[in-house]
Amino acid sequence: MGRRAVVLVLDGVGAGAAVDADRFGDAGADTLGHVAAAVGGLRLPALERLGLGAIAPLAGVAVPERPAALVGRLAERSAAKDTTTGHWELMGCRTDVAPPTYPGGFPPEVMDAFAAAIGRGWLCNAPASGTQVLEDFGAEHLRTGDPIVYTSGDSVFQVAAHEEVMSREELYAACAAARAILAGPHAVSRVIARPFGGRLGAFARDAGGRKDLSLPPSGPTALDRLTDAGVPVHGVGKIAQVFAGRGVAGDHPTAGNAEGMAAVVTLLGELEAGLVFANLIDFDQLYGHRNDVEGFAACLEELDAALPALLDALRPGDLLAITADHGNDPTIPSTDHNREWVPLLVHVAGWDPAGARWVGEYGDLGQTVLARLAPRASRAGLSGRPIPLAGA
Repeated sequence: MGRRAVVLVLDGVGAGAAVDADRFGDAGADTLGHVAAAVGGLRLPALERLGLGAIAPLAGVAVPERPAALVGRLAERSAAKDTTTGHWELMGCRTDVAPPTYPGGFPPEVMDAFAAAIGRGWLCNAPASGTQVLEDFGAEHLRTGDPIVYTSGDSVFQVAAHEEVMSREELYAACAAARAILAGPHAVSRVIARPFGGRLGAFARDAGGRKDLSLPPSGPTALDRLTDAGVPVHGVGKIAQVFAGRGVAGDHPTAGNAEGMAAVVTLLGELEAGLVFANLIDFDQLYGHRNDVEGFAACLEELDAALPALLDALRPGDLLAITADHGNDPTIPSTDHNREWVPLLVHVAGWDPAGARWVGEYGDLGQTVLARLAPRASRAGLSGRPIPLAGA
């Protein structure tokens, strides 16, 4: 039997303001700490046993005498704080030049080209909340048939359309046209299709229909090295989209955290070897961006309740790493991502970490997975360094 590893990225679950948080306008952000305090304490028995409370003080979460995982925090070195750069750097591809953002909306040369390509006009073209924009422009969208284009503090071009106005296929084609236009100086990290349904006053986004069109990674990743070494990589959730399919052999899209966790357990029942790399998006998409503190807390507790089934599916020697790609503190006024440390829990089934701790950078995770699954593979060009797992 070959070796196996699972990486869970808790999208938006930061663990305290990074050293350089003030440069990003995020001084004082602390997603986990603030959420726990705001709800009077979290109930996370599975994560508590792994050692989550040993990373930083967390209301309701005790520090076990002997955590079942190596515990630590990772710092982002890339020049951004978005999903794409975060995931890339976790796999060893650091982004030194921040992708473009558009706080004033996209310029005429982009929007004129987009309108010409799709044969329609557009609405909004400004930073906006993904739910509020439907309330503000939904009626006009239904009347005109023009898609709603908006962005955020991240490097994204988002296109929302009602499924009775533009079919999914039409929306995806429009986003593909936008992806082709958004090159060179306007090469945003992601173009995101946002289909929605429902009636005026009760619109609802279709999470299962979301599609991200990302740029390919700007350099080599641990996923490339694993693939080159013949190690199968399975992406759960939007992983394949974030990496533009590169280095990901198996794509397992999901509509949310529950489906994602179920897919991971299913894959562990089927795979003899390889990496299962999962993005759990609900923290960020449903709660962080909407400043829903109670929902964020409940989402953490739902994840915790699902963890025992995953832990039971591990066989001796399997590695499980739990981390995040950035913060998204729902307790502060901003609805954008935050520059935070991310938590790190590394559990190897059958291994006693003996209180091991690690403070490093995002790329350390990808290096660790690569060293474990393909120790002879080249690590040239990758950021970070492997985390020592003595005796694991």
